Amino acid sequence: MKKTVLFLSLSLLSLFTFAAKPEYTYARISVNGTACIVRLYNETPKHRDNFIKLVKEGFYNGTLFHRVIKDFMIQGGDPDSKNAPQGTLLGEGDLDYKIPAEFNDSLFHKKGALAAARDNNPDKSSSAAQFYLVQGKKYSPKELDRLEQLKLEGRKIPPYQRNVYETIGGTPFLDHNYTVFGETVKGLSLIDSIAALPTDSNDRPLQNVTMEVSILTPLATRKLEAELKGVPYKPNIFRRFLDLFAK
Repeated sequence: MKKTVLFLSLSLLSLFTFAAKPEYTYARISVNGTACIVRLYNETPKHRDNFIKLVKEGFYNGTLFHRVIKDFMIQGGDPDSKNAPQGTLLGEGDLDYKIPAEFNDSLFHKKGALAAARDNNPDKSSSAAQFYLVQGKKYSPKELDRLEQLKLEGRKIPPYQRNVYETIGGTPFLDHNYTVFGETVKGLSLIDSIAALPTDSNDRPLQNVTMEVSILTPLATRKLEAELKGVPYKPNIFRRFLDLFAK
């Protein structure tokens, strides 16, 4: 009897353990059948939770990437961009609240970074809706030295971040000015393809770039994280049982 109870207890414990939510939340941003996947940072909970809420409400579906600057970034999420006629000036739309800035020394504007747009408010609070994905460019050591002096007010870029800016690229002059709350883990080519589109004088693409955004399910998240680690997704018997009920 005791052995049976112990077995059942261990089985239930295993089920609860494997049923736990993944550590990170991921979102898929799709444009014309092509997608990138972003990981939302737990270090920026206000931005993370607000983004998840809006995505689950379907807020971003049908909005445009309305501001596109090659070697800089692609910006979207303006609620006024839904069904906006071509040529309409966009970028002023927002919700009726802002998100307090959540700056973190370890989160920076490398290529693929997901960050919140904002106006020129003194607190550097973020737009509740608009965001951008960084394309940026690669910097030489001398360029980073000059940038530290002229635009970062003497703030030193950590060595590991300098290495990323030199080898992968980004927009280091935005660090500590705009909140970075995620990063692209798959599909960087989507950013490059949108950034390469021809635009008008207001940086709006000449063809509408409409997005659909969704949150990955726990099952899709586990499969993605296995893929990112370069290993096949091989759940044990308990995980397989739980996956039967997962979407």
